[in-house]
Amino acid sequence: MSIPPVDAELALAEIQSRRAQVVDTNLVPRWFWFSIAALMVAFVAAVESGVTWVVATGTIVYVLGLSALIIAMVRRGQVQVRPELIGVRGGVSIAAFTLALTAIGIGLGFALDALGVPFPATLGCVPVALGLAFGGPALMSHLRRIMLARPLAGN
Repeated sequence: MSIPPVDAELALAEIQSRRAQVVDTNLVPRWFWFSIAALMVAFVAAVESGVTWVVATGTIVYVLGLSALIIAMVRRGQVQVRPELIGVRGGVSIAAFTLALTAIGIGLGFALDALGVPFPATLGCVPVALGLAFGGPALMSHLRRIMLARPLAGN
């Protein structure tokens, strides 16, 4: 019994559509990146203030905010790293993104500190936060393209 070409095409289209759904549900949403960025800058600014009550309040806000974000992601229940979908290219992309933002933040913070600029860690954190807020969704788009380009049957 042979399958008519049109039925095979429809079945393949359905498989690709389902895969796109799986990929989309495994991406970190845009709101998460902006929220993490805002929490990070607020926490660093609070710590760098050196004022005890500001540090304590900033720490509490950060811990509660981060906990709420993690709970929201867990309740969403679908975001998880799937090595078979992301592949080596995806892993390298994530590592490069992380290393670049870390280098920018640390490098800028130390440079500003050496120049005697007030609040160097907070100012060094701002481009990192912007990188997270805008680069995170861009990274997710890149990872989506990588995952959708992988063969349907695996390697």
